Amino acid sequence: MTTPEKTQGPASYFPSIEKKYGQPIAHWLELLKFCAGMKHMEHVNWLKTEHGLGHGHANALVAYAMAAQKP
Repeated sequence: MTTPEKTQGPASYFPSIEKKYGQPIAHWLELLKFCAGMKHMEHVNWLKTEHGLGHGHANALVAYAMAAQKP
């Protein structure tokens, strides 16, 4: 019998982000596209101030989005 692989890294926050803020992860990742050119913490602070996300959730979304953009 195999054990399901546990999600690690920033994506491990995704279920709680969706539950707490009522939006799918795709919504948040789409919003981050509008902030192209900002640094990591600028993105995090924008999500916190403009959308009310907690620091850990905002940081996880930004880290995931930025890692996905790297070649």
